[in-house]
Amino acid sequence: MSRVDDDTGVATVMAALLIAALVMITLGGMRLGAAEVARHRAQAAADLAALAAAGQLPLGSDAACQQADRLAAIMRATVRDCHVEQLDVVVSVMVRTAGWIGVEARAASRAGPAARPRY
Repeated sequence: MSRVDDDTGVATVMAALLIAALVMITLGGMRLGAAEVARHRAQAAADLAALAAAGQLPLGSDAACQQADRLAAIMRATVRDCHVEQLDVVVSVMVRTAGWIGVEARAASRAGPAARPRY
């Protein structure tokens, strides 16, 4: 019997390769899950920051955007842009996850007075 025909240890090598593949798939799933959580957090922060800013809009656009900044900071988000369009406040935020997975998500939201019903 030659050494080429000897398959001793092949199962160990195959098991190591399968474990490595399983670890890579698991890490990919964790990154995908972190991205989804970050996206939801960013959208919630943008929505609430826009609503808070709209409540402060009678005091001026600077006061409204400062309120958006405060609320976004409470939700561990960063306001990327805040501006007023007529009576609406448009807020864009960014959320970054901590740790070695490190995912960044952005979202935007608009808030203002409700439209009058047409009768």
